[in-house]
Amino acid sequence: MQDKKLSDVVRAYFDAYESENRVVAEELLADGFTFTSPNDDAIDRATYFERCWPQGDAARDQKIEKILVDGNKAFVTYSCTIGNGRSFRNTEFFTFSGERIASVDVYFGAAYQNGVIV
Repeated sequence: MQDKKLSDVVRAYFDAYESENRVVAEELLADGFTFTSPNDDAIDRATYFERCWPQGDAARDQKIEKILVDGNKAFVTYSCTIGNGRSFRNTEFFTFSGERIASVDVYFGAAYQNGVIV
């Protein structure tokens, strides 16, 4: 049952990101939340929202392909198409504190435009 709860938290987080609902996203993040990507090294919540949160400048269509939960951790692979038609596929590694997201590590996939890597 815990696996289902954590996968629901991941889905809610992705929904909040796609709809730019920061209030919901903030509720899903644990105190001390960190975010890591090839561009960010364990940045805190405030820096994450400043640098990484969508600012209404690009429509996006995200589709979760797979969520794998193991204890208090989850891997999520998703595809995303943004307003300019560019698409990409990423994987994110989540750790949880209870049912709140403690950290996210993003692994970028290739970006495509018209079926060609850009």
